[in-house]
Amino acid sequence: MKNLFGLLCFLILSTSLGYSQEYFPPKGIWQTKSPAEMGLNAAKIQEAINFAITHESDANPNLKIAHYESAFGREPFGYPVGPMKTRGPASGLIIYKGMVVGQWGDPARVDLTFSVAKSFLSTTAGLAVEEGLIKSEMDLVYPYMAPIYPYDPIKSMMNKADHFDQEDVFDLFATEHNRSIRWNDLLRQTSDWEGSLWGKPDWADRPSEGVGQKRARPQTAPGEVYEYNDTRVNVLALALLNVWRKPLPQVLKDKIMDPIGASDTWRWTGYENSFVILDGQIIQSVSGGSHWGGGMMLSAWDQARFGYLTLHNGKWKGTQLIPETWIDKSKTATPANPGYGFMNYFLNYDQKFIPAAPKSAFSHIGAGTNMVYVDSENDLVIVARWIPNGDINELVRLVLEGLSNIN
Repeated sequence: MKNLFGLLCFLILSTSLGYSQEYFPPKGIWQTKSPAEMGLNAAKIQEAINFAITHESDANPNLKIAHYESAFGREPFGYPVGPMKTRGPASGLIIYKGMVVGQWGDPARVDLTFSVAKSFLSTTAGLAVEEGLIKSEMDLVYPYMAPIYPYDPIKSMMNKADHFDQEDVFDLFATEHNRSIRWNDLLRQTSDWEGSLWGKPDWADRPSEGVGQKRARPQTAPGEVYEYNDTRVNVLALALLNVWRKPLPQVLKDKIMDPIGASDTWRWTGYENSFVILDGQIIQSVSGGSHWGGGMMLSAWDQARFGYLTLHNGKWKGTQLIPETWIDKSKTATPANPGYGFMNYFLNYDQKFIPAAPKSAFSHIGAGTNMVYVDSENDLVIVARWIPNGDINELVRLVLEGLSNIN
């Protein structure tokens, strides 16, 4: 009883002195307070919300149509091979000091989040390092790899005599160049991995200079040149599947999403042809985005929980879910692209990405645009879905101006 009385006195005293325990929302609940209750400029916060609503992306909400109307649909082999779904309206959340101080649209709607999925993928790499499955992200990848046995039910119906000279398995890192790639190179999109995976050649992804020119380009050493390339992202996903020897969505669910109280509605998928046989089981290798369909489908609420986790350097309710060292590395600038850390941490050290934001702010970004803005200086997370990329800075500027009435 004495201990209980002492604890009660401490809590009362802490509250009277202005101290409060950091808030982490339980599953299914996130405490809401008005901007005025949090000492914010309510008019400016509402202006930011109105801006997000009125500046919704003008791309077709049917994401299949939007795909074919974009440059993605005009790429070689640019057809989707994973599930897509019609998106909802512009939606988002403003989380300040752990409290929801603004929301718009339908934050509970489950939609594709495109390349924000890459941040979940790089998280599974960090967890593999923490578990000792990967000794260091600076290790070469190929020593960790076993032959990959693709699941191909059509092949079993073919004439065996016509295909006896074809390999039944494949090696992701068979070439001399690919054997020089480190995990770090894949995480920073500087690997220049060569080859084709799930029917998507590396040169077919965003060949802005032309297909012939891209196919004939000189190979660069890993680490030298940054290139945003989803085929290579999918190589990382398959390599990590081989290390974990179980589906990456299960790894993410057990180690991250369940502990942070994420909903049961998120899904992480791959492609219709990205299945392998591993330890006697048919397992789908996920995609690190929705460039060709698939990827992560989740709500703005679940995006916000992940953003809030990274705001707290990987710690949730006193438990370090993502190693703090991994968060630090994720926020370390890539030499070949100082605005990029581990995928998909977009950095702001030079304040070119979001000029209105502090240098220390970063964002998990995906097409759409899907943004999870993380700002430790202001104890702020902003989730904005289906806003044009060019309007991100203005939205952040308005929200930050809304913090100006803090007492």
